[in-house]
Amino acid sequence: MGRSKKREIPVDIYIPFVESLFRDGLTLSVGLVAQTLLVILCYWKTGDMLYLLVAVSMAIVGVLRLRNIRKHRSMPPPTTREEATARERDYILFGSMHGFMLGFFCFVGIYLAHDGFAEIASVAVTLASATSIAGRNYGSPRMVMIFIMTMTWPISIGFLLRGDAYHIVLGCMAFPFFFAIRRFADLVREVLFSALSEEKKANRLAQRFNRALNTMSHGLVMLGPDSRVVVANAEAAQLMSVASSDRLVGRSLKALLMRGAAGGLISYDDCGFVERQLALALREGRDRKLLVSLSDGRHLEFSAREGDDDLGVITFEDVTQRVQADEKIRNMARYDSLTGLPNRAYFHELVSERMGGGDRERQCALAVLDLDDFKTINDTLGHPVGDGLIYAIAEKLAFFADEDISVSRFGGDEFIVYFDRIQDEVHLGQLLDGIFVGLGEEVDVAGHLLRAQMSAGAVLLPIAFADVDDMVVKADLALYRAKETGKNGWQLFEASMDAAFREKQMLKADLRNAVEAQALRVVFQPIVGMDSMRIESCEALCRWQHPELGAVSPGVFIPLAEEMGIISEISVQMLRAACRECCRWPEPIGVSVNLSARDFRDADIVATVRDALKVSGLAPERLEIEVTETAILDDKSSTRQYLEEIRALGVRIALDDFGTGYSSLSYLHTLPLDKVKIDRSFLQDITVDARSLELLKGVVSLSRQVGLKVTMEGVETFEQLCLLAHEVHPDLLQGFLFGAALSPSGIETMSSTVWPFGKDLEQARSVAR
Repeated sequence: MGRSKKREIPVDIYIPFVESLFRDGLTLSVGLVAQTLLVILCYWKTGDMLYLLVAVSMAIVGVLRLRNIRKHRSMPPPTTREEATARERDYILFGSMHGFMLGFFCFVGIYLAHDGFAEIASVAVTLASATSIAGRNYGSPRMVMIFIMTMTWPISIGFLLRGDAYHIVLGCMAFPFFFAIRRFADLVREVLFSALSEEKKANRLAQRFNRALNTMSHGLVMLGPDSRVVVANAEAAQLMSVASSDRLVGRSLKALLMRGAAGGLISYDDCGFVERQLALALREGRDRKLLVSLSDGRHLEFSAREGDDDLGVITFEDVTQRVQADEKIRNMARYDSLTGLPNRAYFHELVSERMGGGDRERQCALAVLDLDDFKTINDTLGHPVGDGLIYAIAEKLAFFADEDISVSRFGGDEFIVYFDRIQDEVHLGQLLDGIFVGLGEEVDVAGHLLRAQMSAGAVLLPIAFADVDDMVVKADLALYRAKETGKNGWQLFEASMDAAFREKQMLKADLRNAVEAQALRVVFQPIVGMDSMRIESCEALCRWQHPELGAVSPGVFIPLAEEMGIISEISVQMLRAACRECCRWPEPIGVSVNLSARDFRDADIVATVRDALKVSGLAPERLEIEVTETAILDDKSSTRQYLEEIRALGVRIALDDFGTGYSSLSYLHTLPLDKVKIDRSFLQDITVDARSLELLKGVVSLSRQVGLKVTMEGVETFEQLCLLAHEVHPDLLQGFLFGAALSPSGIETMSSTVWPFGKDLEQARSVAR
């Protein structure tokens, strides 16, 4: 192999080749001593000083070469190709000197000093040394070539210079010998190169396998045909609390498991069960997983499968975190994250199990508890305080839980309690009263002393006829009744509640159908001018004529519509119908339409008003939109914006039921209003209470000062009318004194009518004067 081939050799093989040049100093020392003694022997035989010179030179070269070999053997192995190349050069330098001395000895013996013994001795020792060229110097092809040339060429030259035919032929025979030695060295080198390459590959594969095996997150053991461990990794040793994986080799599966039993990590019964299951899996040749819980809290999962050549593979891993995560997920799926109580689904499962067993003659009860006005706490103190109150209530309820009482948070501010054994209504009442007493105590939540006020509905049934879902529905109905009758108490379910609930549900369905069919109609209550006593405007009112129940009061179906979320649909229908009818009335009679709080949660409300005007052709100044304080309180900023946009259309804005809210006076100068409609409650006592009259006069005066017109609602008696005319002086009047609500045609008929109260008022004024 030439220099180019050497460069192709990977450095991890080239370095060992170079190291092999310095490996055997002993045989080299023996050879050098033998060669030097043989040269001295030739000198002794012939007396020729030339042999003595060769012997001295041979000795010097041998010492230098051995010192060089010893020097490099004492040095650490080279790490780079450059270091290895430098060492190879040193070896070639002293090796070349040695080869040259052997070749010169042959040349002297064959050609310069004619002696039969010296000739035979020089050729013999040189050829004997040549046989070791390939074995000693395969690591350096250049050294092989130099040795061949320095040791064989002088022999050929010596024979050729002798001149006779026989010696010339003999000299030429050295050339085949030269090629044979070279070929043999190349062959040795190639064989060793292949061997080293395969060894490197095998080592790399072994290292990779070992790295892969010992970096596995799973413990692994391989069992031989005798069911003893033949391979184990580091993770297996760690999980088995063994110092190294080698200590597991040769042990049986039973011995490994018994080690855990001896350490108290697993019982002997469990140990036998695990062994049988794993052995069965290996014997049947199918995968099987087995979860084993240890006494120290860890969980190991074993997997067994049969491999090739009757080898069985068992892997196991620490799945403690996974098991704990699964348990946490189960808890999250079953328990409320805030209170730790069972959630709705898990409570249903627990109660169903309890109801399914035990004495079938017993009675059970279920109560639904709901915080009163919880939204106010969230709005005023914030949701963190609200959550703290929920947690405190859950703690109090959990105190009452025992083997017969289960508590759950159903969501939001609603809790549910199940009583598995109840004697009678008195017994249930005692339990619920005790719970309410416990819940009534003040709790400190983030520095706020709060007293939980709750309402509850309960149902008591024989266990044989009880169903969880049905009991929840009935308890909810009782809860609604408790809320309606004043809150802060509980009600027991009665059959009449169920009937009322069913009627309410049927009424909801009928109302939805009526809205979809646009079966609701509009009537109009006159709004009369204080001075003219003629209709100046009308308020549109919604009416529903049920096909079976007859006329349904707005006080019944309007709250239902708000509860169902269809109030906005009714508002749109009323607005369009009012605009359409108003167009048929003589000018300047206008119409007033009340919009709900839900209407002002929708940005489309402005477009709805605009479309109603456009479709009907009604002049915007003849339409008035009434807004309640409830709508304003819902979202002040957005409601104000929508009102300003509606007013920009030319539509007038009125504040309805003024004086019934919490902060009505602040709206008079902050909202884009044209009119104030004063609630009927201001009129109740003005005929008998001078303070009420003065209050009403003050409200009207204040409204006028900010440029607003005033409509007085709820005028029912002539006496009230007289006081209003003489003392209060509102702009407009509305009430039953002027008759019931009229149909659209009735308004048109009455449009030119002057109420006779005008003459009576004039007479009353004359009497007063």
